[in-house]
Amino acid sequence: MTGTKSALTIHLDPLIPAMTLYGLIGLAAILLILSFFFFKRGWVTRGLCAAAFIVTLLNPSLVTELRENVSDVVIIVADRSPSQGFNDRTAITDRALNALRMQLDAMPGLETRVIDVPAAGSPLARETRIFESLEQTLSDVPEGRRAGVIMLTDGQIHDVPSEASRLDDFGPVHVLLSGRRDEIDRQLVIVEAPAYGIVGQKVTIRYRVEDHGKTGETHATMLIREGSADPRMELVPLNEEQFLTVPIEHSGQNIVSIEASALDKELTPANNKAPLIINGVRDRLRVLLVSGQPHAGGRTWRNLLTSDPAVDLVHFTILREPEKLDATPQNELSLIAFPFRELFEVKLYDFDLIVFDQYRLNRILPNYYFANITKYVQEGGAMLEASGPSFAGPDSIYTTALADVLPANPLGPVIEQPFVPAVTAIGHRHPVTQNLDNGKAAWGPWMRQIDVHAGSGDVLMNGIQDKPLLILDHVGKGRVAQLASDHIWLWSRGFQGGGPQAELLRRLVHWLMKEPELEENALLVMADGDMIKISRRALTDDPVTVVITDPAGEKHTQKLETHSDGVLRGQYNATALGIYSIDDGTQQRFAVIGELNPPELRSVVTTADAVKAITTASKGSVHWIEQDGTPAPRLARNARTSGGRDWIGLRQSLSYSVTGVQDKPVLPAAVYAVALLLLMVMAWWIEGRSRN
Repeated sequence: MTGTKSALTIHLDPLIPAMTLYGLIGLAAILLILSFFFFKRGWVTRGLCAAAFIVTLLNPSLVTELRENVSDVVIIVADRSPSQGFNDRTAITDRALNALRMQLDAMPGLETRVIDVPAAGSPLARETRIFESLEQTLSDVPEGRRAGVIMLTDGQIHDVPSEASRLDDFGPVHVLLSGRRDEIDRQLVIVEAPAYGIVGQKVTIRYRVEDHGKTGETHATMLIREGSADPRMELVPLNEEQFLTVPIEHSGQNIVSIEASALDKELTPANNKAPLIINGVRDRLRVLLVSGQPHAGGRTWRNLLTSDPAVDLVHFTILREPEKLDATPQNELSLIAFPFRELFEVKLYDFDLIVFDQYRLNRILPNYYFANITKYVQEGGAMLEASGPSFAGPDSIYTTALADVLPANPLGPVIEQPFVPAVTAIGHRHPVTQNLDNGKAAWGPWMRQIDVHAGSGDVLMNGIQDKPLLILDHVGKGRVAQLASDHIWLWSRGFQGGGPQAELLRRLVHWLMKEPELEENALLVMADGDMIKISRRALTDDPVTVVITDPAGEKHTQKLETHSDGVLRGQYNATALGIYSIDDGTQQRFAVIGELNPPELRSVVTTADAVKAITTASKGSVHWIEQDGTPAPRLARNARTSGGRDWIGLRQSLSYSVTGVQDKPVLPAAVYAVALLLLMVMAWWIEGRSRN
């Protein structure tokens, strides 16, 4: 009920202090008692006079309060979390919301507030936190005026109060479920996945496949893909922890994709899969350095590699060639044969990198060892060749099977004149030589270059007359770098200012080791809130279009544009929680919006289990909208239960606020004076007649 009403009460406002008034009342009572015992007559009229006198001192007044009824508050919570997007839950919620608002708006004395959780503009919330929003909305409403809460949700609420004392803070809580009783869903739960692993070793992933609802299944088929390898399938039992052992093949990101087979008519396949990114870390870098005859810069490579404690170096060098005469007595020569077969055949694949430094052919290494090295590179190994004058002669290693993997072939001349190495246009974009000078002064010159022709690969640095100086190439699964000069050591000695020798060689070795940050076509993906930021290195300005697959399996395209730093960039606004895959045709990366197992996707089947405690404690109810229809709201007071099969009860408090007060004396002061005078005259007259 609404409107303004009045209420009449009597208010006493004594004319004298309360203690004095109490004293006078006590004295009057004593005198009346004495009058009754000693005089036997006139005590009644004297009592009336005393009473009238006391009433006058009490100064009674009539107080009229103007009261205005205050509406009770009912909250309708519309669950807008990601899990509400499955099936037609959103449409069911909207229909029930409209029906409830029409009925509640027609009920007098009731204020209806509607809140969306999460708030508009945040569709990627990882949790449904309804009660957090409720407390904020009801912060200005006294508990006595809280008529109740009506939740339109799928029951997946993650902040239900656990304290018993708080379960009745909101009035009766009614839950109207937007899903169906027969829903099913399958979920892949990652129990444990390491973030890092040592290259060449294996890591173990623990996972579990869970079915929610009555699926009738006992096993699930798993599709497992490790990197770019062909996927394999495994049959695993449901609701049991499984172990997956994965080898870490290279440094940087190693991607393992795990996907459980989908169910017919399941709510969503978005929580059936998980890409795991395991960062490979090299324990130690194993390098085989093969040196030719000694030269001025012969220790450059050895010093570089031995300066890093994480490098295991095996240095194979020719100190005395077979045709060279030596007067050293036979008994003073080494009697231990050099382990050629172990290094170049048995343990060749144990090395991460092979470096040839001014090596020329001789009768020490058989030709089939070079064929072994060629196969090693093509199958994923790395080789660096630093050319010297021998590379241009008849004893060049280019005359061996290594010609199949070397990107440049010798043209014959050995050019000996000063020149300053220069970074090419492609080199300015390649991460190995990009920003190599770092704004410093000009580099010092080199004195010798081998004239070569780059038949394949990318030329990152030029020398004399723009002839190729540093060439990088991909060969099969492996990589090759070729430096057409043996004078890089001049930079390390600081000759005429030197140059970034250490940084260049460090980047070169890391590129050969396939470090992700030095990939010339590296595809990088980063999730920032609901934004997926994509960047891709490229050696040309040609735009690249990537294909983005969202958690529901729908494909979208995104064009990457060139920026001033030579990197192609683009961004994509995610519209749902889960895993997005980004593919540029040669590489695939993943972005996780939220987390791998966000609460919103851990269990998406509609249930009343989470809210059962609070609906019971608050005398609320649970209804399935699709099967039972939208219940009708009613106002009730002091009911044992606040809900039935087709109705929900809201608490009615009949609260009001006082809008005004009118204070009037019961009688005017003149009336009190006349009444006292008449009573005194009447008492005198009655007592006078009694004596006569």
